[in-house]
Amino acid sequence: MKKYLMFYILSVVQVLMFYILPLFAGPTDIMGLVVLLILSTFIISMLMGIYKYKIKFLFPFVVAIIFLPSVFIYYNDSALVHALWYCVVSFLGISIGSLINLVISCVKKK
Repeated sequence: MKKYLMFYILSVVQVLMFYILPLFAGPTDIMGLVVLLILSTFIISMLMGIYKYKIKFLFPFVVAIIFLPSVFIYYNDSALVHALWYCVVSFLGISIGSLINLVISCVKKK
């Protein structure tokens, strides 16, 4: 359980981003909210990529699955395509975070 604590914490933060932030957005703020959610997903995924977990590459799929119920709560069916975007953005974030981790470990070895 302690081994994957950061995975769970970042997943909970992602859930809060998907379900709490839309409560405060007005009807005209939806596009800004989408950009904010994509940016926060990218940053959270970069943090996930920095840690040396074997299951970190499952995180993009977890993000997409977490987003799906919020489509039916806050948005309409046309927002289902955003689950794919969140998966892609999360995978890019994890990849960049893993590269950062690799560079840091190479610098420490020298």
